Amino acid sequence: MKIELKINEKLYFISALLTFLVMGMFALEFFTRGEFPEVKLRTFYIFVLLIYAIHKEFLRWLGEKEVERKGEFFVYFWIAFTVLFYIVDFFTKNNFTISQPSILNEITLTSLEVLAIFILSRISKIVQVGGIKKFK
Repeated sequence: MKIELKINEKLYFISALLTFLVMGMFALEFFTRGEFPEVKLRTFYIFVLLIYAIHKEFLRWLGEKEVERKGEFFVYFWIAFTVLFYIVDFFTKNNFTISQPSILNEITLTSLEVLAIFILSRISKIVQVGGIKKFK
């Protein structure tokens, strides 16, 4: 089980690096008004994050108690990141999205996909601990 915990740590590290890389690429695309190409790493990122979450849940289902709850930070970062870009776009009167209207949709979709992975992970945990009554 120690090997699986180390693998989980590495998957978390890779997921965290990809999170900041994708966020940085989105920020560059947004603030340069499309001077950079669209972020094509998004699908790969979501699948890596999904693999991390599945592996973590698998460890939990096997009874591993040392699995940490670090993944929820991805959700908080993405929600804050997305809201920030909507606020910037609003106060600049769509200055950054006039030339690239789909960028906010891409950021929003990524944020919602990260949230969906988190929710599925939480549902798995609820089922694993024996249902809603025990979870409260």
